[in-house]
Amino acid sequence: MSLIRLEGIIPATVTPMTKDYRVDEEALRDYIRWLLKFKIGGLAINVDTGEGPHLYKSEKVRILRLVKEVAGDRVPIVAGLQASFTAEAVEASKEFGEAGADAFLVFPIPAFIGEPLPPEIPYSYHKAIYDASNVPLVLFQLQRDLGGVEYTQSCLLRLAGLEGVTAIKVASFNAMKFLRTLRLLRSAPRKITILTGNDNFILESLILGADGALIGFGTIATDLQIEMFNLVREERYREAAEIWDRLQPLVDTIFAPPVRDYRARLKEALVQLGVLRNSYVRPPLMPLSEGERRAVRKALKEAEIL
Repeated sequence: MSLIRLEGIIPATVTPMTKDYRVDEEALRDYIRWLLKFKIGGLAINVDTGEGPHLYKSEKVRILRLVKEVAGDRVPIVAGLQASFTAEAVEASKEFGEAGADAFLVFPIPAFIGEPLPPEIPYSYHKAIYDASNVPLVLFQLQRDLGGVEYTQSCLLRLAGLEGVTAIKVASFNAMKFLRTLRLLRSAPRKITILTGNDNFILESLILGADGALIGFGTIATDLQIEMFNLVREERYREAAEIWDRLQPLVDTIFAPPVRDYRARLKEALVQLGVLRNSYVRPPLMPLSEGERRAVRKALKEAEIL
């Protein structure tokens, strides 16, 4: 499979569920059709926003097949790839590739935690996945609060040099860390696409030079974020800032502490927008309180989306 270029707004999708915490396939189809109405740069499926770490592998395969049926080849499908060890990741990569994934967002694994981390450990892990599947890879630099790993500069350069790597999602939620990573990779011998995963400063990431945004927030106010992305491309920063100023309070509400609850808040926002029927999340994640539901509704209204 040839490398694909990922850019623009790539929503990290939620996974609609029924009251008994099963995947709601009918709601999933409707939700993906709704997202495809916008000029998105792709769909990120079974990632953190979609409760990917809380899904059985068989569910992930089924979800990918359903999304592929609906989306076809209209946009690239980026599948979350979570595992505990190399052989498990290799096995999953083959199944996910056959199910319709055009790229993998490779989640860090427990073996990457702790310093110092020899670059050869994450390099050999990613290489094994690509060698087995021939599916392009998106590196994932994720904040520790969500169970992620922030790679050292030597690790990043080693990983960016891997043939199968096409992009990186940088989700440190720290502007200075993002800028350091961007500068490092822009100067690397082998260029890869840089996608922001920083929902709290999407506009600033784009102005600094990100090629797009692979983000959970991309699943609401999607049309406004696409417009903002295009305005930045045209260097119309004042108009882009007007959109971001309008959206920032909503971002702050969705990603308020504890950050883990952002999935339930996104689902609640989609319910209030009429896209989903319910906002169930799979335990151990917890449903929102009535106060949090009111806060989401208030933020949607202030953003003039509801």
